[in-house]
Amino acid sequence: MTRVRHALLSALLLAAPIASAAPADPIASQDAWPRIRKERIQKLLPQAMARANVDAWVVICRENDNDPLAIHVGCENAGGTAAFLFLKQGAAVRGVALSPEGEATALRDVAPLDEVVPLPRGTNLYAQVASRLAAAKPKRIAVNSSTSVTVADGLSATQRAALEKALTPALRKKLVSSEDLVSEWLSVKLPEEVDILRKAAALTSQMEVEAYRAVVPGKTRDVDVARFLRKRMAELGVGDAWAPDQNPNVQSGPTRGHSHATERVIQPGDFIQTDFGIRVGGMWVTDIQRFAYVLAPGETQPPKEALEKWEKGKKGSRIALATLKPGVRGWDVDKAQRDWMREAGSAPVMWGTGHPVGYWAHDVGPALSGAQQGKPAAGQAARIVRPGQVFAFDGFFAWPDGGEGEQRIIAVEEMAVVTETGAEYLIPPQEDLVLIPSPGPSRPVP
Repeated sequence: MTRVRHALLSALLLAAPIASAAPADPIASQDAWPRIRKERIQKLLPQAMARANVDAWVVICRENDNDPLAIHVGCENAGGTAAFLFLKQGAAVRGVALSPEGEATALRDVAPLDEVVPLPRGTNLYAQVASRLAAAKPKRIAVNSSTSVTVADGLSATQRAALEKALTPALRKKLVSSEDLVSEWLSVKLPEEVDILRKAAALTSQMEVEAYRAVVPGKTRDVDVARFLRKRMAELGVGDAWAPDQNPNVQSGPTRGHSHATERVIQPGDFIQTDFGIRVGGMWVTDIQRFAYVLAPGETQPPKEALEKWEKGKKGSRIALATLKPGVRGWDVDKAQRDWMREAGSAPVMWGTGHPVGYWAHDVGPALSGAQQGKPAAGQAARIVRPGQVFAFDGFFAWPDGGEGEQRIIAVEEMAVVTETGAEYLIPPQEDLVLIPSPGPSRPVP
């Protein structure tokens, strides 16, 4: 009887279809990041620490509730609590992991550090951190506590209390927020990363145009466009750049900001705005908008008024790009756009012109915003633009539409990288509206 069962089981296993593998990422393999991460620590972290004027950086890692920056330093798989120390030594940085002895063995294989120190279970980790810092004699020690950069705020209250208790009063006085260091380091991308983002941006734009080609005015809903794109994401093996319920954000009615696509049926005369981003290689994300216009039956071109709105928004994007260059503040880019909006007759827009993009859709670094409030540059908007930073930014034109307080906004969102002399779009920007015809006799618009 046992032999019969084994034979039957073998037959069933042999006859069962093999599950199809998930589609391969079309842009970057998952194993690209560890190599790039190591290069980032070696090449970019020393200059970031110098700009932020810190000599040491402490990152505390643990399982289940890890630091947001764990994957950037190599402790994403932390079990027992571990400490990653980065100590500036001249023009270089020495990375040291103080890890429970079990995890330390694996860390030696994968961590992008110079030294991994195994600690017996029960060792006072914070005392070991204090000892290392005392020997290094830093002038300023960065820790991940911040009120303005969320990903630089990963140190819990209990972790901070334990660290401060272990430090001498002199070292305790040297603790500073890592927000400047994190902004300076993560905002700059290596050339290889820019190339990955360039390819991902091209795919993002291509997918949006594909979705518009499937629209049938009077039948297709905003949510149908979103579902088309989600299906394509699954087919291509790419992930979400932000919260899946809001990616993509498709709007054919009044502007709703960051939100989910609705059941609204797309109609002739609508502008369609799709805000969409993908994640490739498990790390890099895009944020691009593409616009379409739904022609009325018989139209072959949008009305003059619609085209004028589009051109004004598009010019705002070009003005922002021309202003984006090394040495300016994020605020300066936003100010240039606001000046054009007033000249063009645009209604005010509450959102900033743009933001860094790369590891998150809203990445760290200079915010291209602040001027809409008519106040001097402050916070992230006061940060200096540097070569290698990548931004997503909008060309705005807005007008009242719908009910009280509602408006429509042309937001020509493109991605660009800062070069040594200026900035350049990652991919050719959208020049013309994607035109969606409606059924009916064709006739030119006079």
